Amino acid sequence: MKSGSNLEKVLQAGRFAVTAEIGPPKGGSGRVVESTGEAIRQAADAFNVTDNQTAVVRMCSLAACALLARMGMDPVMQMLCRDANRIRLQSDMCGAVALGIRNILCLSGDHIKFGNHPTAKGVFDIDSMQLIQTVKMMRDERKFLCGEEVAGDIPLFIGAVENPYADPFEWRVHRLAKKVKAGADFIQTQAVYDVPKFARWMEEVCEAGLDRETHVLAGIIPVKSVGMARYMRDYVSGVEIPAEVVSRLEHAKDVKEEGIKLIIEIIEQVKEIPGVHGIHVQAVGWEEIVPEVMERAGLLPRPVI
Repeated sequence: MKSGSNLEKVLQAGRFAVTAEIGPPKGGSGRVVESTGEAIRQAADAFNVTDNQTAVVRMCSLAACALLARMGMDPVMQMLCRDANRIRLQSDMCGAVALGIRNILCLSGDHIKFGNHPTAKGVFDIDSMQLIQTVKMMRDERKFLCGEEVAGDIPLFIGAVENPYADPFEWRVHRLAKKVKAGADFIQTQAVYDVPKFARWMEEVCEAGLDRETHVLAGIIPVKSVGMARYMRDYVSGVEIPAEVVSRLEHAKDVKEEGIKLIIEIIEQVKEIPGVHGIHVQAVGWEEIVPEVMERAGLLPRPVI
């Protein structure tokens, strides 16, 4: 065991893992985080907390994760290269360990122009690949990037993201291999709607033997409106939504119910794809639906390991 986190235990035991995402509030109310956590705590094995997603200011991931850890939940702290240099990033990792956080997800971060402070300066002192390497060095070698020793253990389960749909498609597995080599213990992917294309990517992942070196969790985003589907199709980078999916929602009598049925079908298909070790549910602004989706998908109760 690298971290002893619940997520790591579930994956190491060969169980189909579920992680769910929690978006922190645009303010300092810990009760908002606790309320959301309480509503979905039985529906997943671990809970990602976003880090100023889309470059919009929110409560920091570190604080929100600490609140979840205090509740006995297993948080996944997202950490962006966009907003901090290597000193702050390494410092926050140490702080996370002190607060009982055992999972970390390394990301570059959305461009600042998309957020509510478009004139802010991006940092990008190191990139996500280097951040993965940094966490691994601190954990396995007990060394900071500068070469000095870390005082004590840094038991962190290291995560990264990957987009199976980005161009050029033939290079996606090579990029994944680099992240795995850098130290990624688990991978959360971009949202899966085009299942056949995702299956082709996973076939290449397995051919490269990467499914034995890391744990791939397929991204799942429940759709609650036609407008949301169109917006993701047209404006969210890396998300591919087939025309038939949008058409299906457009012709549905109850769009929310149809969206739930759609996502359950996708989960059932993804579960059968070799090399997929779990799912990552991102119910953006609709977190309360996660328990229902997991129950209807036959993924409750979650294992106790």
